Amino acid sequence: MSDFDYDVLVIGAGPGGYVAAIRAAQLGLKTACAEGRETLGGTCLNVGCIPSKAMLHASEYFEAAAGGAMAKMGIKVKPELDLDIMHGQRKDAVKGLTGGIEFLFKKNKVDWLKGYAKFTAADTVEVAGKAVRAKNIIVATGSSVTPLPGVEVDNAKGVIVDSTGALELAKVPGHMVVIGGGVIGLELGSVWRRVGAKVTCVEFLDQILPGMDGDVRKEANKIFKKQGIEFKLKTKVTKAEVKGKKAVLTLEPAAGGDAETLEADVVLVSIGRRPNTDGLALDKAGLSVNKRGQIEVDHDFRTAVDGIWAIGDVVPGPMLAHKAEDEGIACAENIAGLTGIVNHDVIPSVVYTMPEIAGVGLTEEAAKERGEVKVGKFPMLANSRAKTNHEPDGFVKVIADAKSDRVLGVWCIASVAGTMIAQAAQAMEFGATSEDIAYTCHAHPTHSEAVKEAAMAVTGKPIHI
Repeated sequence: MSDFDYDVLVIGAGPGGYVAAIRAAQLGLKTACAEGRETLGGTCLNVGCIPSKAMLHASEYFEAAAGGAMAKMGIKVKPELDLDIMHGQRKDAVKGLTGGIEFLFKKNKVDWLKGYAKFTAADTVEVAGKAVRAKNIIVATGSSVTPLPGVEVDNAKGVIVDSTGALELAKVPGHMVVIGGGVIGLELGSVWRRVGAKVTCVEFLDQILPGMDGDVRKEANKIFKKQGIEFKLKTKVTKAEVKGKKAVLTLEPAAGGDAETLEADVVLVSIGRRPNTDGLALDKAGLSVNKRGQIEVDHDFRTAVDGIWAIGDVVPGPMLAHKAEDEGIACAENIAGLTGIVNHDVIPSVVYTMPEIAGVGLTEEAAKERGEVKVGKFPMLANSRAKTNHEPDGFVKVIADAKSDRVLGVWCIASVAGTMIAQAAQAMEFGATSEDIAYTCHAHPTHSEAVKEAAMAVTGKPIHI
């Protein structure tokens, strides 16, 4: 081992990278992690998952006070928005969590190589002008915002921004246009709508939230419309110009037709993300990427080059922090000679709007393509906890194989759907049937009882509907 500086070198300290580094070190491997940001945690902790949830949570409180929800429960307040403080609590959350990772690196004896890494050979990278050689190298560089032709993002000006810029707005925009009806656009659009902005979402497809269950997509659209978000579906943005302190967008029907213009104070470009592989000099290591810019790996996260591994957003699959974390643990265990496994069929997805939207497994549409299914639905309107909390919107939907009753997918819209979906994922991980869930005792009154009731509906024995 004297020929190598490290047993394991991880490139990138996002959710996949830092977890892989810590796990490798825990398994007794000499480990380093190369990261060029000033803080650890990658996009997720610095400018993604964590700060957006801080803003979502704070804006929910403001809307509850300003919109009359608190007054209906006998709590009379007159809220005043202090956006600087709202941003401050977001920054505090980020600082605490990124600092926590640095502490964990020190605790587990992971060396932080401060700088961006690029390959010079299959077992060597250059970091901040220094060559570092490792027996195993894990690429965990994450992803970045996908650009939209004709629409130039400039976060510094604060008119046409990406998700990072949308978190830093110094004032509430009068009108925000969100390009893209996916998770990030709907979450950040919700934040600014709650604190006073008019929000218009422009989506190329005929419905929002691509990839999610059809019933969920339709219901979510209705809920967001009721909340005040305007949708322009089957519409594409072909051009954006900044004129003074405003943006003027040129819109066209997705299928072709006459153009129209739309003016906005802020435009959020949120059409997806792409793998961060540029700048790694993968060719120097003998690696290439597929048509989507991803690094192909096998079931154990090995690439085509011996000793090089890849996880997270740079490999095929959903770009989710928890997927990357699980892959990071599994990859480190495989390097150490253990058996690291990730079941990619059971990875939950969550949209942290209000109500939250979550799903795991197959949509009803995808399940029907594989064979006959049984479906059970239960409305949150009939759930006792949702009723007492004044949270009537949404439902839980359980999809099961018609013959075996094995659960194929669970989808829900509820205030705490992101937490509820964990039960469904665990059940599916161990091959549960809808009857297994239906006959599992759930605490009362809880939102999770809706999962039980939906499973009971699959079995044909619903109680409360």
